[in-house]
Amino acid sequence: MEISVRRDIGALSEIFEFVDSCSSRYKLDTGVQYSIRLALEELFTNIVKYSSSSTKSNIGISLEKQANRLILQVTDFNVAAFDIRNVRDADTNKPLDERKAGGLGLHLVKRMVDTIDYEYADGKSKIIMTKFLE
Repeated sequence: MEISVRRDIGALSEIFEFVDSCSSRYKLDTGVQYSIRLALEELFTNIVKYSSSSTKSNIGISLEKQANRLILQVTDFNVAAFDIRNVRDADTNKPLDERKAGGLGLHLVKRMVDTIDYEYADGKSKIIMTKFLE
């Protein structure tokens, strides 16, 4: 299943409806559904906030069940490459007043899914996440 949403934080409700619909279709438990919602919310929010403001293209999201795993893809168009796998994890062992702002969302995304891959070609940035099902 896939959806194309406008590059606007207001589109989060559409994304959540999409995840709910996929969860129902694929009979996903609430824990998996929560992980998917959190990962997509964080990635989408970051794309809207930080990707090139000159692009007007929609953002593509797909979710597919393959045997015992879910494949989630987030595709952004007409943007520079940004591989989230290269972002350092937040140091959650430091006291709050010693931590740098930012980075915790991507840190959580990396823990909500089992694998993350990245592809970039011709201005098309694609994050591919796998969540294994029990």
